[in-house]
Amino acid sequence: MTSLRRLSSLPVLRRLRRGWSLFSLGGALALLLLLGGLAYWNKAAAVAGETREVKIDNYSFSPGTLTVPVGTTVSWTNRDETVHTVVAQDAGHTFKSGGLDTDDKFSFTFDKPGTYVYLCTVHPYMTGKIVVQ
Repeated sequence: MTSLRRLSSLPVLRRLRRGWSLFSLGGALALLLLLGGLAYWNKAAAVAGETREVKIDNYSFSPGTLTVPVGTTVSWTNRDETVHTVVAQDAGHTFKSGGLDTDDKFSFTFDKPGTYVYLCTVHPYMTGKIVVQ
């Protein structure tokens, strides 16, 4: 037993042990960062059939751009004290809300892939985009 203790106290073995534990710590940290990143992206990604929210507040749409899979319902909620609208800017106005007063909601289900740019017709500088994949 004493010869084993003497061997483990050799400077070369101590450095090797210290290097191995630093490597293990670095690997564990990298794994935690990877898992945390995956959890973030998984939570942020929409699932078809799910509802995603766009907030209308302070004369802007938030998020300004939202990427969703086909089949996702997007719901806009007006948090401003001013009336706003949500109107698609494509030729057929794919979706068009009426005037949304404070806390009113408008929802639309995106069944086709594409990029849908929209604005508030009352305040045309307010624009947003839904990307459907």
